[in-house]
Amino acid sequence: MKPIAYSRQTISEEDIAAVAAVLRSDFLTQGPAVPAFEQAIAARHQAAHAVAVANATVALHIACLSLGVGSGDYVWTSPISFVASANCALYCGAEVDFVDIDPRTRNMSIDALAAKLEAAAADGRLPKVVIPVDFSGLPCDLSEMRALADRYGFSIVEDASHAVGASYRGDPVGSGHADITIFSFHPVKIITTGEGGICLTQDAALAARLRLLRSHGVTREPALLTGEPDGPWYYEQVDLGMNYRLTDIQAALGTSQLGRLDALYARREALAARYDERLRGLPLKLPVRLNDRESSHHLYVIEVGDGTSGEPRRALYDGLRARNIEPNVHYIPIHLQPFYRNLGHAPGDFPHAEAYYRGALTIPLFPTLSEDQQDEVVTALTELLGG
Repeated sequence: MKPIAYSRQTISEEDIAAVAAVLRSDFLTQGPAVPAFEQAIAARHQAAHAVAVANATVALHIACLSLGVGSGDYVWTSPISFVASANCALYCGAEVDFVDIDPRTRNMSIDALAAKLEAAAADGRLPKVVIPVDFSGLPCDLSEMRALADRYGFSIVEDASHAVGASYRGDPVGSGHADITIFSFHPVKIITTGEGGICLTQDAALAARLRLLRSHGVTREPALLTGEPDGPWYYEQVDLGMNYRLTDIQAALGTSQLGRLDALYARREALAARYDERLRGLPLKLPVRLNDRESSHHLYVIEVGDGTSGEPRRALYDGLRARNIEPNVHYIPIHLQPFYRNLGHAPGDFPHAEAYYRGALTIPLFPTLSEDQQDEVVTALTELLGG
């Protein structure tokens, strides 16, 4: 029997037909499908501009570049994320530091951020950019972060890779607060383009810079040219950009998936609520629900034990796998990775993130998960925890 994975992509016949239509068209890349996808995402998330790219990692990279991050700058992010949330700043030559999480939300702690900013201001080491992470699809404390950004003069790049379709205080993620918001379209995310990412912004100048950086720094825009065109073929490289473009094939899949976002979200919400109800009596810490924001429920992460040892988590992990259920762990704190330890980070630097990691386990949640499969997961957890 096929194991119950922690997540799985959901592809419909309509998705396949959309991709096939592009394959039969005149454009596989740099055609009409990418701008159509950008416009659809921007409209859904109430953003003025959307710039689609090859994946969310490169979206983070050019977001930092577009905000002027470079050598001598500091960028802060959450230790509980995939390494891309930190690596993007290193690509620009900046230094990376972290802000501990709020144990309740697993997102960057607003209190820890405020305290760290106050100390950094006294030392003359304020960050140029802060990258909060909407872990598992739950939006961060964006209003409070915006107030701190305005006070201390840093920009916000919201890593909302998990949060397509999520909302904060009644508005879609990406509609405000952050200078740039990043989504991921990896196969296990809320919607997929196979691989892909996007930058959302309300700032026309930032959007123009993002578009330039994603395509070699090359432009045909008359306003950006430094000389008179030799002819209609004329272009200029006016900056050092990369080839970070999304293809029309991927964009067509994304547009088709976006058309089902409400249904995909509703199914994730129903499954998450069902877990909330059925796991409530077990000795587990469940994801928090907050009245002023709606999670996209990209992941359903439980915590077992008191955070002092990883042994209860390992026993639960092994027990589930023995029952043909494949959990996962999101994430090993970035500052504990060997690469970041070599940069001077060490165990004990961010105790809430480390305690979270010792107990965290991601259990299956995806739109095609059946209630019978979910009940298998619940039964297994109940048996393993002696409930």
